[in-house]
Amino acid sequence: MGQDWTGSESRRRSPWGVLALVMLTGLALVRNGVDVGMGPPQPAVAAGLDSRRTYQDPVPLTGSVEPLPYAPASKIGIPALRVNAPIIDVGLDANGWIEAPAPADPNLAGWYQNGIAPGQQGTAVIVGHVDNAGGPAVFYGLGALQKGQHVEVSRFDGRTAVFEVYAIEVFAKNDFPGARVYGDTGSPELRVITCGGGYSRATGYDGNVVVFARMISAR
Repeated sequence: MGQDWTGSESRRRSPWGVLALVMLTGLALVRNGVDVGMGPPQPAVAAGLDSRRTYQDPVPLTGSVEPLPYAPASKIGIPALRVNAPIIDVGLDANGWIEAPAPADPNLAGWYQNGIAPGQQGTAVIVGHVDNAGGPAVFYGLGALQKGQHVEVSRFDGRTAVFEVYAIEVFAKNDFPGARVYGDTGSPELRVITCGGGYSRATGYDGNVVVFARMISAR
């Protein structure tokens, strides 16, 4: 767990690019609660990625940012959504999919600990539930984020990586573009992911909302 971090990376972390190809539908954060009004907000078309680009042709950088060294994530803040949530380390479940935090705590996010640390060179991933049996959860409003808004990730080394949102998309779980979402763009990036898309009582949500953000500063 991140709380046990001693300032050095003592374990071998799996290459995220390889895991991305395995976990194409691994972020199936299944809704297990009651109906919540009209459901969570979904990304607007204008908030999506430029369809002419791929993860190998990223949105142009507006400035150069020095990547941070490895350190586990401890907290995520999204000022526009009034999100301020602790982060726990998550790994893979018995079926090989990325785990989600326990749904009982609505204000809890998970960082995939075998991937990239937020602020490191590469693409870090943080996940969380959209709702639970009691109602909205930590990332209920994720689809309402807009380009230019910020996500702040505190780390156990005392640093905070600040990311700027450049796209918000919703992808079907049965056609999740792993390489596009998780691929290394050549800069420190972050993906924040929760459930979204259509919903049925029988099968839960049929998609994932994905926020694409790039580090713009660290403090």
